[in-house]
Amino acid sequence: MSRAGLDKDPREVAAMFDGVARRYDLTNTVLSFGQDRRWREVTRRALAPKAGERVLDLAAGSGVSTVEFARSGAWCVAADFSLGMLSVGRHRGVPMVAADALRLPFADGAFDAVTISFGLRNLVDTAVGLREMLRVVRPGGRLVVCEFSTPTWQPFRTVYLNYLMRALPPIARAVSSNPAAYVYLAESIRAWPDQRELAELIAEVGWTDVAWRDLTSGVVAIHRAFKPRP
Repeated sequence: MSRAGLDKDPREVAAMFDGVARRYDLTNTVLSFGQDRRWREVTRRALAPKAGERVLDLAAGSGVSTVEFARSGAWCVAADFSLGMLSVGRHRGVPMVAADALRLPFADGAFDAVTISFGLRNLVDTAVGLREMLRVVRPGGRLVVCEFSTPTWQPFRTVYLNYLMRALPPIARAVSSNPAAYVYLAESIRAWPDQRELAELIAEVGWTDVAWRDLTSGVVAIHRAFKPRP
């Protein structure tokens, strides 16, 4: 796997997720000290899916988050480019589609909302991905991004970054089906834009009313935006 600061080969990234698919959800829970469940719940509330709506859950992995969104009565599709991740979640009872986030196989305005959790930073071109999400959402539709971000308190930020590069790999070796992949994941988090920079990028590609909320002191941020009406 190439280093996080360099171009990401989609085939390599997909293969990496295929390799971690079997124990991916368990590993995330362990590495986040159980905070992943809260992050999913806050994401669901920010998305606010309603009965009858069409929701695209992009980079959905095994579909854990898709199932939570679907409990609202919305019709939710899990899309991911890792066949291994989709295979692990095939029992979850939600529609699953193998899809490249840079070339989504959906019509213009097909969804009321689109969401992506911990997958935006893995795209080879973030702006292109955000434009594709804009394309497949109807006017007035919404975007919710849940992604790792930058802790807002400097002393905690230092501790957190040390955890990513020193403590995370040994923990991953104990619980993950592909520990080496988590070195890449840690580096991709360190290289990712902070909250304001990501908000500016989301606005630049055409989304409006962009706002964010920090979770766990900025370890994670939820960004929300809307597609302009004509």
